Amino acid sequence: MTTQGPRLTEYHRLLPALLTADPYTDDRTPRSTRDWVVDVVMFLIAAGGVPLMWLSERSSGNEPSHYLLIADFVVGSLSAVAVWLRRRWPVTIALILLPVGLVFQMTTFAAGLFTFTVAVHRRFPVVAVVTALTLVFLAPTYALHPDKNSSFWTTMLVGCIFVLAIVAWGMFVRARRQLLVSLRERAERAETAQQLKVEQAQHLERERIAREMHDVLAHRISLLSLHAGALEFRPDAPPEEIARAAGVIRASAHQALQDLREVIGVLRENPDGGEPERPQPTLADLPALIEESRAAGMRVELEDRVGNLAGVPAGIGRAAYRIVQEGLTNARKHAPGAVVRVGVAGKVAAGLSIEVRNPLPVGRSWQPKLPGAGSGIIGLTERATLAGGKIEHGPTEGGDFRLWVWIPWPA
Repeated sequence: MTTQGPRLTEYHRLLPALLTADPYTDDRTPRSTRDWVVDVVMFLIAAGGVPLMWLSERSSGNEPSHYLLIADFVVGSLSAVAVWLRRRWPVTIALILLPVGLVFQMTTFAAGLFTFTVAVHRRFPVVAVVTALTLVFLAPTYALHPDKNSSFWTTMLVGCIFVLAIVAWGMFVRARRQLLVSLRERAERAETAQQLKVEQAQHLERERIAREMHDVLAHRISLLSLHAGALEFRPDAPPEEIARAAGVIRASAHQALQDLREVIGVLRENPDGGEPERPQPTLADLPALIEESRAAGMRVELEDRVGNLAGVPAGIGRAAYRIVQEGLTNARKHAPGAVVRVGVAGKVAAGLSIEVRNPLPVGRSWQPKLPGAGSGIIGLTERATLAGGKIEHGPTEGGDFRLWVWIPWPA
């Protein structure tokens, strides 16, 4: 008793789950137009099977009595009406029609439709049980209602083939629906993944734009501040110097706007999928950057151990250019007037190294007048990491601040 009790409880709990629909064929969803058309056709088949079975009984020579014929007609008509409930209770009604069919033959078409519905809407264990019971009930049915034109075994064989064909058809419909649902879910997942990729790409582009704007505009604005500071501390300078400084400020402002257009053009491609709208700086533009900083009053020394700067690949050269540009901006902000030494070295397969070194301010606490976002080193670290390189920065034992970056240079 102690072992049978839990087993019966488990069976009672599993039975409703077996009789309910699976996720692929949920009968609780509202009927579509197609479902209504199918249900009407099924009802017409079941209703039309009632007079056909009556004619079949008369032709077999087993015409029942008048009262039994009326009862068979009424029960057959009710089974045809019950076809409208086949989506909700297919297993229950199919099992009820099995013993009813032993007496009333006009329920045969309705019973076949319910067997088909079970094969479509229920799991295989339930389908197997209903199919087995249907085959078992064929023997007593044909024994009670023999066909005088055929032998018992011939009728049994035809009946079994008919039942198995109905079940096979229903399982084919079920498998096709499962395939369609699986393909639909796969398409939805692919669409969701594609949307996530697009959002991620947009996020990366925004980060890249922010990084380019910081590297470019911070350099230009620091130059503007340097020239404006010279005018502020030399109000009595000759008009020629003031005019020359004002011209440099105007040219730097114009160049800052030009650089801003370049930054926006970094990620804006032509309709034909070509290169960005404006050429981006490479390592070959490094001497011009150094000369521009010298013209702004900085003391910058360049040590070029690469030789052919134009031979450095564009992507590597652009990253190196931005690193030197940010290094000069930081030196101009935190160590004004100091000598800045810039060194680039490297070759194919060995990598490209960039070093920016300047003495730290001594004997005074200096705070930059230009506001900073505090993201210069963070941006450099990110740029070096994205290029597959590494970065080192900080004060040295000799009292200098050293920024060193290595970027791989593949063959």
